[in-house]
Amino acid sequence: MQKKIYFVLLLVLSTSIISSCKKDFLKSDQFFKDRITLEKTFKSKVYTEQWLAHVFEEFKGINADVASKGVTPHNFADDMYYGDRDKDYDPSKNELSYNMFKTGLYTENDKQGTWIQCYRGIRNATTFIHNVYMNEEMSATEIEDYRGQARFARAYLYWLLLRKYGPIPLLPDEGLDYTNSYEELATPRSTYEDCANYISNEMLQAAKEMQTLGMDRGQDGSARPTSGAALATRAKALLYAASPLANGNTSGYASRLTDDTGKPLLSPDYQEEKWAKAAAAARDVIELGVYQLYFAPLQETGDDATVIPPKDNNFSEQSWPNGWANIDPAKSYAQVFDGTLLPSGNPELIFTRGNNQDGESVRAMVIHCLPRSATGWNTHGLTQKLVDAYYMNDGKDAPGKDKEIGRGDGSERLSGYVSAEDYATGKYKPLRAGVSLQYANREPRFYASVAYNGSFWTLLNETREENRNQQVFYYRDDTRGNGFNSSNAYWLRTGFGVKKYVHPSDTYEGGNDSRVVLKAEPAIRYADILLIYAEALNELDGSYSIPSWRGENYAISRDISQMQRGIHPVRIRGGVPDYPTTVYANKTELRRTLKRERFIELMGEGQRYYDLRRWMDAPIEEALPVYGCNILMNAEERDLFHRPVAIWTLKTTFADKMWFWPISHSELKRNSRLTQNPGWTYND
Repeated sequence: MQKKIYFVLLLVLSTSIISSCKKDFLKSDQFFKDRITLEKTFKSKVYTEQWLAHVFEEFKGINADVASKGVTPHNFADDMYYGDRDKDYDPSKNELSYNMFKTGLYTENDKQGTWIQCYRGIRNATTFIHNVYMNEEMSATEIEDYRGQARFARAYLYWLLLRKYGPIPLLPDEGLDYTNSYEELATPRSTYEDCANYISNEMLQAAKEMQTLGMDRGQDGSARPTSGAALATRAKALLYAASPLANGNTSGYASRLTDDTGKPLLSPDYQEEKWAKAAAAARDVIELGVYQLYFAPLQETGDDATVIPPKDNNFSEQSWPNGWANIDPAKSYAQVFDGTLLPSGNPELIFTRGNNQDGESVRAMVIHCLPRSATGWNTHGLTQKLVDAYYMNDGKDAPGKDKEIGRGDGSERLSGYVSAEDYATGKYKPLRAGVSLQYANREPRFYASVAYNGSFWTLLNETREENRNQQVFYYRDDTRGNGFNSSNAYWLRTGFGVKKYVHPSDTYEGGNDSRVVLKAEPAIRYADILLIYAEALNELDGSYSIPSWRGENYAISRDISQMQRGIHPVRIRGGVPDYPTTVYANKTELRRTLKRERFIELMGEGQRYYDLRRWMDAPIEEALPVYGCNILMNAEERDLFHRPVAIWTLKTTFADKMWFWPISHSELKRNSRLTQNPGWTYND
């Protein structure tokens, strides 16, 4: 047995594997049936592929980027909430109620599978990287590509750890001597900057190793990483390292977050060049020319005809990709997420786990979003803050926006409702009769994402015709059971549901999840990279020469045309006019606007929770009361229903300890040099 090892082979061989189709990259339908040597394993192509499949198994479950709250609650911040599991905490199920999660009442033992799975995968990936050269059944090009995939996996698992726990220990690439004592094996936490740079360098190397075979994996390999996925993850890691939490953080929290020698783990020294490096990394993905935002063509006739945004004398006059004149912005956005597209047919999907997700996946999220009248759980909803963030279709703010949280402009929310005559003439398409005019004339992404009171659900897979094409109301006396009911959990706490990810055919009739179209988890999406590019450029005052991944240099500065290169595709596909020139001219105003753009565009994609932390906005945004409709009102009191109130069942606060997730007591005991995140205990 080798003295220098990267992970104990026995542990790999005893890992439980979920079987599935042989084409399913993240799942293996083969079990290792005996204890075999590393040499025998890596000489065989079959065993080599199985080993790599084991590594990617660690991406699943709690490590999913986008999933329902049973896997990870981090998909819920100040935009989206879950209303079920709000009873007493059951530690045997490792379930967190929304209020426990939002008020920091979780413990050092909650949701800790990330640490275990990531480090197990990191060690297995390292073993693979150092031994795949022995393979006798693959070409040198294939070996290089497989090594790149394993390197991506290792760096991505580090990225998941960094994002959740903050600075973490980086294991030596040459392995650990397992004959050493626990004290000799103890590894301290590296700084945030070192962690991000390591991930960046590894992803850069992975992209180069995969560039021959890994630019486009095709349908059968849509869940395999590509060079683009490596470069995109690199951009995200560098963006986080450039952001205020890790760049120039002089807060009391930062001073308390140290390694075991007292060395600060978050840099107190601000370096503007970090933004330039993040911008260059995002540009690397753009310059590949592989990705573009998806669009659905304009549909001029029929009940499902395109709701065309008003003219803006710019985007409205041009065809895609320079304008929206020939596309349907609402469908273009909706179909990215609802399962209409196969992963391999989605041009903006940079990385996904595909259908290889555990029970509480995107599909499970949809089941919790479907109305009760479609046998859905009707418990995942949106906050008034998020609903208010969506623009009007002319690019202006909705009247009364943020009034209740003290950020209003003095305007009042619209009163009145769509009449039967209005609906018949299509005056407020796509609104139907009885819907509040607060939801009229909003931008297309609003209608693709928000289930407002009186919204329309097609539910085409319902077996009974009368259950299809429902207009769903959330009034307390709703006869279909979608409104408030104190005897069960199946009601929306704010009166706003979620339509993002819901396909026109989706239903949960009979408790059968096969009636929900499979969705590709959008772990990394091109729109995110475009907005990263614009955000990073906006933070610059100076000019920088930064090498690209291929070696040539980029001239990086706060260039408005380059920022628009990131912003325009997102706004055009969303059917929303461009920002005014005054916004582009003002760094502070554009920063605020880009934060709002991410809030809208990336809603429900596991981004907001971490964005608020890297921007250091969480103490304010996460602590604001959650507002929504007054769901205690019935249809006769509809004016009161639509008057926003603070939701008594959804609690919020923010404490310093909530910047990063706590490290478990068991890991602290195993590694004597490991330090706890401030605010959490050691239990010693």
